[in-house]
Amino acid sequence: MNELLDYFQNNTGRVIHKWMHYFEIYERHFSRFRHTPVNVVEIGVQNGGSLQMWKHYFGEQARVFGIDIDPACKQLEEPQIKIFIGDQGDRAFLRSFAETMPRIDILIDDGGHRMSQQIATFEELFPHIDDCGVYLCEDLHTSYWKSHGGGVNNNQSFIEYSKHFIDYINAWHSHDPERLSVSEFTRSTHSLHYYDSVLVIEKRPTERPRHEMRGV
Repeated sequence: MNELLDYFQNNTGRVIHKWMHYFEIYERHFSRFRHTPVNVVEIGVQNGGSLQMWKHYFGEQARVFGIDIDPACKQLEEPQIKIFIGDQGDRAFLRSFAETMPRIDILIDDGGHRMSQQIATFEELFPHIDDCGVYLCEDLHTSYWKSHGGGVNNNQSFIEYSKHFIDYINAWHSHDPERLSVSEFTRSTHSLHYYDSVLVIEKRPTERPRHEMRGV
């Protein structure tokens, strides 16, 4: 049973707007954090319904933090939910926000969906996600929209930008260190998961892979 989907379908709280196939993704990558003292950050507050959903799903030990550019969203705060007002495309704001956070276990980018915003958010906040945390960027279909700075095979899109991550996690095997060498991303990233409109990055301290032969 997907409890997030059940909550959504029976929601009587604030409005939640999500693509339906996201709920399977959330359950797959977030369930291990339930009923733990998890710190969840969601960029894009809108009506505040999804913040309430995370609060319910993760439990009474969770702390949920929202970021939105609209000052009116501040009034949606409640116990366990704190909201910061700022522009996710403003790197100075993102750095200031990161300094206030004791730890980020889960980061959900559901903000403005423009290429510059998604890239700035990743570059500024990914390093602050816990060693075993999760980064999720959704609505990546905007990478194919010119209206949001994207377009098919547009080098400025977040999709094209993120394709380099595949090289980075395989950098241990590069024979051309001038073009591809082991980085902090390589050492801190366990896996990449691409879905329709969603990228999930799971962090975990990673060492050089090794292989063995056994048998007679």
